[in-house]
Order: sequence, then structure tokens, then C-alpha cells
Amino acid sequence: MPDAIVVGSGPNGLAAAIVLAQAGLSVHVLEAADAIGGGVRSAELTLPGFVHDVCSAIHPLGAASPFFRTLPLAEHGVEWIEPPAALAHPFDDGTAAVLERTPAAAVPGLGEDDSRWRRLFAPLVRDTERLLDEVLAPLHVPAHPFVLGRFGARALLPAAALARLSFRGEQARGLFAGLAAHSMLPLERPPSAAFGLMLGLLGHDGGWPFPRGGSQRISDALASCLRSLGGEIETGHRVGSLAEVGETRPVLLDVTPRGLLAIAGDRLPPRYRRGLERYRFGPGVFKLDWALDGPIPWRAEECARAATVHLGATLGEIAASEAAPWRGRIAERPYVLLAQQSLFDPTRAPADRHTAWAYCHVPNGSTVDMTESVERQVERFAPGFRERILARSARTPADLERHNANNVGGDISGGATTLSQLFTRPVARLSPYTTPLPGVFLCSASTPPGGGVHGMCGYHAAQAALRFLDR
Repeated sequence: MPDAIVVGSGPNGLAAAIVLAQAGLSVHVLEAADAIGGGVRSAELTLPGFVHDVCSAIHPLGAASPFFRTLPLAEHGVEWIEPPAALAHPFDDGTAAVLERTPAAAVPGLGEDDSRWRRLFAPLVRDTERLLDEVLAPLHVPAHPFVLGRFGARALLPAAALARLSFRGEQARGLFAGLAAHSMLPLERPPSAAFGLMLGLLGHDGGWPFPRGGSQRISDALASCLRSLGGEIETGHRVGSLAEVGETRPVLLDVTPRGLLAIAGDRLPPRYRRGLERYRFGPGVFKLDWALDGPIPWRAEECARAATVHLGATLGEIAASEAAPWRGRIAERPYVLLAQQSLFDPTRAPADRHTAWAYCHVPNGSTVDMTESVERQVERFAPGFRERILARSARTPADLERHNANNVGGDISGGATTLSQLFTRPVARLSPYTTPLPGVFLCSASTPPGGGVHGMCGYHAAQAALRFLDR
């Protein structure tokens, strides 16, 4: 029997396995699907030769992750592509704000708000590395309290409030709203501003990169790194009960609270079980992938400088879109996150062809087909877009959950990122990675610091497991 078992081969499961293997343990990873990666996978979803990312596509935290930076991912096949600009945000007048990859926090075209944007972001960018060490961790005594305090004073605000306090014009407010909407929270709720600040500073510090050849390269590199340390991975092995893994301890589970209840519910104390049952999931995602006969014809040419484009012009429009799913409604004009990697990565499509990836937020578990609404938003800023579509692949929240059981109701963040669940996910405990079952740990995005391809949930869970073994 191996010294440790990890259930699930998403980035957090693989990260946990690597940490355990680095400590000298023999590690066996069990994955229910036929391929590794969880939400970090790529496939030909539309036409042969068109490579699409199945879930995650752009990885600001992938390149910046404190743990991933310690791994020789380049030696195992990861080549990060950094487009000239981190992000483009078009407006209805044919212009676009472009978030530049500069420590000076430059965003040309904001007019009177240009200096205000710099005042907000430049000090944070100077402390990016120390700040990441603080926020990508569970609750702890901070090593850099002043750095964290400066960030936290603004991060704990609702994004809409911070945007109105910090900026005067609609363009800067809209740009910040688009960043903050990655939280999948209503922008009138805290801590939605934290997501806007973090993604903005990452964009200015090093951009929003993605791996050449598709997100699958990240998973494959992590798996290769694990195997080089002696770890083993078995696909097509679904674990339905803890009894199936025998007496091996530790066991690390890259699953949501719902998955933990399914695997170990009958063995969990009632109080802890009730806490898991109360855990709240956020809005779902409706996702589209396109095979195109040419690049997206943006009215604002600046949009071609970035792999990521946010579609939703103003703070008011984006705020309305993000509030709707929490009320069980579909936004009339959904805020759309779009990626166009093939502009910078020719491996994604045949010669003279392109791919695009997009999603919008919908109520958890929604079955509504948002294809028309999403494509109408793209056409709004890129007239003629529909004429370039060769094929499309649409996935509802239910489709995403069938692909990956951790996407409960289409929630790709492992649970709602509300203030009450930010640091206590999934249940308030001294160590959120431990469970009442000795030697059984959670290592998924349902633990701090939450969603995103950074591996830090797995890293911290593995550290908790090693402390358990040292007792």
C-alpha cells in the first residue's frame, strides 16, 4: 500500500501529491475520469485541429503561484505565453481600456482617472510577491502586516463602492467592475473588491498568461513532476467510499463538501456533517467555445493586444449582470469573459483559423441556453463576429458538473466566495484542511484560498497532512 492516497487529479490534488512525494512518501493519485486535470484540461470540442480549454483558460495565478514557482514546470512542458496586454475592456463608443503589463499600473485612455488608477494599484504591485504569500493562505498571523493591511482596507469593500470612491469616469469604473466580477459575487457585496484588486495587480505585475498548447499542459506537467518523484496516477478509478482506500493514511480529497459527504458522510460527526450541508455554492457558468475562420473583428483594435477581453461596458451593466444569478434570474445583458488565445498561440487552431472561449454567470444549476445572449454581446463590440463562426460548443452548468463533479451546479470556484466562506470554507476549524476523521484531509478549492489554478489549497492541505504524520 502507498504511504498516502490523493483522490482527484485537479491542480490541487496534484499539488498535494507533489508535496507529499517531495517529503519522501509514496503517493497514489486516484482519478475518476479517464484523463487527469479536472478543470485544467484541453480538448477538440468543436472541429478537428481546434484545441479548446475545457474549463480554465487564462492563468494569472498559475504563473504567480508561490508553490508553482518552486516547481520546474518548464522542464515538464509548460511554456507561458504573455500577450502584450493583460486585458482589454471595450466600450460602446468603439474605444477600449487596456490594462498594461507594467509596475507603473498603466491603463491608457482613462483620462482624469489614469492617475487615480495608478494611485490605487502601483503600491500594491510593488508588494505583489509578499501580498500573494499572505492572501493565498489560511488565516494566520501575517508576516507582512502593513502590506496585508493596505490591501485589506480596500479589499473588504464591495467592488461597486470602491469603484465609485476611487474613480470619476465610467470607463475606469467599468474596467474595475469587470475585474471584480470574477468573484461571481454581486458587486454590492464584500469582498468583491478583493478580486478586482488582486487580478488588477497581477495584470500589471506580470500579465495574465496562459500555457502554449492548452491548459492541459499544466496538468500534464504537474503529473510529470509527480511521477519524477515516484508518485503514481490511476485514472478511471472512482472512489465512492473511504472504505475503498483501506487503512492508508493520510488520505487527501480533492472534492467539494458535497463530495466529502458522499464519500464519508456516514462516518462524520453530526455537527460537522451539518456544517458541510450548509455550505453554499455560487452561481453557475454557461460556457461557449468557437472555431472561427479568422480573428474576432473588434471595433476597438486594442482588443487584439490581449488574450482576455471583458464584455460589459459599465459598472451599472456589470453589477446588474452579477446580481441577477443570486436572485435566480438571467441577466438581459450578461457580463461575458472571453479568451482569444489563438491570436498568440498558433498551436490552438489550423493555419489562418482561430479559436475563442467565453462564459457568463447564470443561476446555479440553470438549464437556460445562453448562446444567443453571449454571441449578441460579442457582436455588440465586434460586428461581423457571427459570420466567422465555423462551429460552436455550448456547455450548461449541468454539462460542466457532468464533466467534473467539483463544478456543483456549474460553480467553478468550489463554492461561493462570500465573506463568511472566504476563510472558513468549508467549515470553521483551526485548520480548514482537516476533518474530524484522523488522517483524512480536504485539498480542493472548497478550502482556503479558494478557486483559481494555483495549487495552494493542495499545498496547504499536504502541509497539514505532514504535520499529522509528525505527531
